[in-house]
Amino acid sequence: MNAVMTTRHLVQPLPSVLDTPPAFALPHRRKAIGHFRPASADLERFNQLLVRLGRSRPLVFDQLATAARQLSSGTDEPAPGCIAERISWMETVAGMVADRAWTVAAGVAECARLVAGYARDERDLIPDWIPQVGRLDDAIVVDTAWPTLRQEVACYRDFLRLRTLEANLRGCDPAELPFDRAAWEAAREVEAALNAHRRRVRESSYVPAPAPMFRIH
Repeated sequence: MNAVMTTRHLVQPLPSVLDTPPAFALPHRRKAIGHFRPASADLERFNQLLVRLGRSRPLVFDQLATAARQLSSGTDEPAPGCIAERISWMETVAGMVADRAWTVAAGVAECARLVAGYARDERDLIPDWIPQVGRLDDAIVVDTAWPTLRQEVACYRDFLRLRTLEANLRGCDPAELPFDRAAWEAAREVEAALNAHRRRVRESSYVPAPAPMFRIH
């Protein structure tokens, strides 16, 4: 079966300082995010999670504080686009893990559970109530896991699409439809065959080819 292709669009990056640790530590490095100062134990626990999700270098306070400062405008405006986009990813991952009809692929199941677990965890590294950057830690978590989860999330979104189509055809609620991953794969095959047939029809014609021109002398 062909892999599900995600819609290509320009993803807004998180601040580059998160990928560039300082060369050395200094006492005056930033540690506070707004008026909040994360605890060292919480940062250590956060870094342990990031390692499990695939990050090779731990974050330090200065990186987090600098990134938060770059993203914050000092107002109560909504979260910046780079954070809002990743929160949408995280919500999809949490929904995917909670959906009993969907069996997450074995190779990414643990990663998905870790991301969903952090989404539910009340012991955030950065409190959600901080304006604009309160979900920066959530964004970092899902961004770290995204290379592992991207394809599975694309499959799950396509599963939701086809489940909704099937439910509409049967006149029932999608949650009531007995539609699992195997049913999605079968529906994908049918849809792919139908699309291939439509392409052939567009590229050909059922009308007989015109007879060759001839002249009467």
